[in-house]
Amino acid sequence: MPETAVIAFATFFATIGPVDVSFMFAALTAGSSFRERWYMALRGTAIALVILLAFAFLGEGLLAAMGISLAALRTAGGILLLLIGIEMVFARTSGATSATDEEAEEAESKRDISVFPLATPLIAGPGAMGAATLLMANAEGDPVQKASVIAGMLAVLLLTLLLLMMATQVQRLLGVTGMHVVSRVFGVLLSALAVQFMFDGIAQSGLLAH
Repeated sequence: MPETAVIAFATFFATIGPVDVSFMFAALTAGSSFRERWYMALRGTAIALVILLAFAFLGEGLLAAMGISLAALRTAGGILLLLIGIEMVFARTSGATSATDEEAEEAESKRDISVFPLATPLIAGPGAMGAATLLMANAEGDPVQKASVIAGMLAVLLLTLLLLMMATQVQRLLGVTGMHVVSRVFGVLLSALAVQFMFDGIAQSGLLAH
């Protein structure tokens, strides 16, 4: 379904933050050659894809084994995404969508950052992992909707890879203000989607039933 793919794209764009990731990548690879940056960008994106696919296809089953209902997942996931959306609107960062100060400091001393912090937590962070699980669970077994979620995920990861390849140019083009404008727009959209997830979870839980 096109609608599901659009929702998935917007959600993954907001939780992964391709523009933010490219800015961080440019800063961490300032002393690397183009070939080294290309290798790290490709490898990091590929590893992040494997991580997110694992959460997309195995996350719901793991939660079910732990006795966590779909209603609880929708409500908790909605709260997590709402917090991320609020932080994006106010141009703040957190461990859910970026590396912490300690992680960034450790990464600066590493030559190859493709696995850490690029693949995780910059690309496949807690927010993106939770979104993958939540969106696939929300598809409720419909193969078309599941395919749409994966398509949205792949589109964002492809965009992320392209921005990583052009990280320096993107940084010059948008600047800090441009990056914040993009983040705020998707933050508002993510917040609205998060509230809808919470509404759906509470309704499905039966807590408000008379």
